[in-house]
Amino acid sequence: MSLSIGIVGLPNVGKSTLFNALLKKQIALAANYPFATIEPNTGIAEVPDKRLPVLSEIAKAAVIRPAVVEFTDIAGLVSGASQGEGLGNKFLSHIRETDAICHVLRSFSDENVIREGAVSPEEDLTTIRTELQLADLATLEKQRQPKGGVDKELFIRWDYVQKFLQTLNDGKMVITDIDSYGDRESAEKYAKELNLLTAKPEIFVINSDEDTLKEEIKKTKDWAEKLHTEEKQIVVVSAKIESEIAVLSTEDQLLYLEELGLQESGLERLAKVAYETLHLQSFLTAGEKEIRAWTIHQDMTAPQAAGVIHTDFEKHFITAKVVSYEDFVEHKGWAGVKEVGKIRQEGRDYVMQEGDVVEFMVGK
Repeated sequence: MSLSIGIVGLPNVGKSTLFNALLKKQIALAANYPFATIEPNTGIAEVPDKRLPVLSEIAKAAVIRPAVVEFTDIAGLVSGASQGEGLGNKFLSHIRETDAICHVLRSFSDENVIREGAVSPEEDLTTIRTELQLADLATLEKQRQPKGGVDKELFIRWDYVQKFLQTLNDGKMVITDIDSYGDRESAEKYAKELNLLTAKPEIFVINSDEDTLKEEIKKTKDWAEKLHTEEKQIVVVSAKIESEIAVLSTEDQLLYLEELGLQESGLERLAKVAYETLHLQSFLTAGEKEIRAWTIHQDMTAPQAAGVIHTDFEKHFITAKVVSYEDFVEHKGWAGVKEVGKIRQEGRDYVMQEGDVVEFMVGK
């Protein structure tokens, strides 16, 4: 299961620089002029997980495979994008293909980088959200009221169309009103069917100056208030620092972060926020061939998790051998946890927990 996040923002706010850092190589063209990114660049970034090297040491595994996040670097939106300004329509279609929107907002002060419409993080976000709202209004206004003896489902759908329209006409995002419609599951279902941009979960990356980064990270609560969102959705980074860290060895990265007074890189913090925003978690597999983290939705059952490894595993699921990461480490692997009776045999109804170390038993 891959997690797809679209990196969105006005031109020259640091999207491509952040994207390059996330991928640890220069895939996107980070250029100092508008529309440097014309086609969306998509790549896979590994999610840092400090548990994996520990498991590898215990299991003597040859390979470590972290969970991954798919990032799409989407070219800068401009005012009027919903009407085709800039390369608007094309960019909006790329956003529709992602699971979440990562707003990159400029808070750095380098005036050598052309602003191209960027004013302040608050105003920039308003510009972007307005274009997303206008695009969704156009989508909803194309819907037609069902008549006669058609399927009851179509009338329910139409009711949600009206609710979504009211939200957008009130100047709000559908995602912020999703709990007010009465049935969140149905609201999410119809919003997804309609492919509404404003119904996608949001993450907010504040791209800060290098010399004020540490202080800005302490101000996430203030940023949340300014942007009218929750603190847990805010990530303050310096894309420039991230690009410098990206080319270093793991050891040197840790030393550099220590010098900056930081415990985690921007990527690590962004990955955590992304997981929480999309209600995701990881389970782990540990064998001699490889140590691997697998991404699943929270509340997934053991058979569903097995299906992430291979679709046949869900179909032929028998049972799951499960042990907590802490017990696995404390007792030095599968043999140790078996000896002290820490392995649990879980069936089809078992709901997976974050950090479960699992071995699935499947039939033919």
